[in-house]
Amino acid sequence: MPEAPAPVSESPASDAAFALLESFARLGVLDVVVCPGSRSQALALAAAALADAGVLRLHVRLDERGAGFLALGLGIETGVPALVVTTSGTAVANLHPAVLEAHHSRVPLVVLSADRPVELRGIRANQTTVQPGMFGGAVRLEADVDAPVGAGDVAAVSSLAARAIAAATDASNPGPVHLNLQYREPLSSGAPRSEGATTHAPAVDAPAPAPAPDAAVVPDAASDALVLSQGPRTVIIAGHGAGEQAEAVARAGGWPLLAELSSGARFGPQLVVSYRELLADEDFGGRVERAVVFGHPTLSREVPALLRREGVATIVVNPTAAEGYDPGHSAVFAPAVRVEAHEQTTDERRWIGRWVATSRALRDAAIEAGTDSLVPLGSGVDARREFLKVELAAVKKAIDRRMLVEALWSATWPHDRLMFGASRLIRDADRAVPGKRIRVHSNRGLAGIDGTVSTALGIAVASQAGGAPGVTRVLLGDLTLLHDAGSLLIGTGEVRPRVLLVVGNDGGGTIFDTLEVAASAPRDAFDRVLYTPQSADLSALAAAYGWEYRRAENQGRLTDALTAPVTGPTILEVPLPR
Repeated sequence: MPEAPAPVSESPASDAAFALLESFARLGVLDVVVCPGSRSQALALAAAALADAGVLRLHVRLDERGAGFLALGLGIETGVPALVVTTSGTAVANLHPAVLEAHHSRVPLVVLSADRPVELRGIRANQTTVQPGMFGGAVRLEADVDAPVGAGDVAAVSSLAARAIAAATDASNPGPVHLNLQYREPLSSGAPRSEGATTHAPAVDAPAPAPAPDAAVVPDAASDALVLSQGPRTVIIAGHGAGEQAEAVARAGGWPLLAELSSGARFGPQLVVSYRELLADEDFGGRVERAVVFGHPTLSREVPALLRREGVATIVVNPTAAEGYDPGHSAVFAPAVRVEAHEQTTDERRWIGRWVATSRALRDAAIEAGTDSLVPLGSGVDARREFLKVELAAVKKAIDRRMLVEALWSATWPHDRLMFGASRLIRDADRAVPGKRIRVHSNRGLAGIDGTVSTALGIAVASQAGGAPGVTRVLLGDLTLLHDAGSLLIGTGEVRPRVLLVVGNDGGGTIFDTLEVAASAPRDAFDRVLYTPQSADLSALAAAYGWEYRRAENQGRLTDALTAPVTGPTILEVPLPR
């Protein structure tokens, strides 16, 4: 077997992933199938390095269901188990059909699923579910492997690989094996950056110390609600599915409202759109003493960082599952809260005023930076000519992500539905769009990109039943569309709702460009296993499935496309720069 140079790394995840795949290769494994993902980046980059050295054959697939069956086919033909690598969450579940087929057909197969470390389990960390045991009795061997911390863990992977191969190729009962691999950040080599969107909250090595009991929270003797009295500098955090109650509590208490896009609470006078920037600022986030959390926050690093900080009392309202959102391992859980009647002091009014005013100033500055100043019309011919020139330039302006999310937000009305895929664009929108009382949906329970098209069709069919008005608009990335392309098929006789898929097409997964690994990984390897470039013809895809197709390359055409009537299933492609 050719020798591959071991990577020089400051990441135990990278070292362990490389050693594991190299051990599999030494045991005769020929093929590894990789699906892009953040938590699994160490495995993906190790696979690329070993493929470059001629040690393994690398296959990259976007759709985990197809990747699983590709690995199955490789095993059928070669008699040797292929490895299939996925990130956490629904990505693992998408392998279930192939695992079941391997089980019943007795085909060797090895699933390598990346997962959160133990301290991020049971607290509703983003993209985290119960992965050990996911395949039930269909696997020959199941191992939930602790996150590596040093050289001793790297040495142990050789025996792990040997156990997996022995189980998968047992002559009496060959079949699939599942190794669930916990990884802590840094997920691959490279120094962490302070900013950048991520699909994962940062890991912690131990639970944060619990803050002192909050004297401003007392039980309500007449109900199960906790009473929130004034005093501590408080913020209200509205995550996915929080509902309008979060806005009502923020308004009643006079506290800043940090509401994610799909919270159902992104409106009202307390709203702070630029909450990421302010939470990262010591004069704002550094002074928070109490945080009241509704729903499931998933879109920022700053929120979990706040809730892990010593001295911040955290109250989580009405957890909807057996596990509640608790990144600091110190939250108080309550089925409901109510605000104690109280006349605000000058300091309390100043607290909310500074948050709201600074947020608005930051947003206004961002808008001004991205907009050409208009020339006053004036009365002379030259002034009119200059005005028209500026107007024409604005219409022809290339579309960027902020322009796209703001245009879509503006085009949506209360009788419409707006859905966001789990791509970079939902984070761009969450940073930019103002408050508006509209119905916004997104699959944020596990934040997977799979099933977005079919979910949107279900929302459209239900919301338009009985002749109800409105359009369901969906903003998604190109990979999110392609992952669920099969759902574009609407059979004869089925309802064809008014749905507009707005596809921000930047040729791949640019959300990975915002991760630390983008600054340290070899560019070719990064592009192949994470960015995963694509050149699919979306107009041909639309035609094949009978969808109307539109395309907008500039601001003027985007406005026209978003204001044109939508009478049935339609795809609007918007090219974006990487």
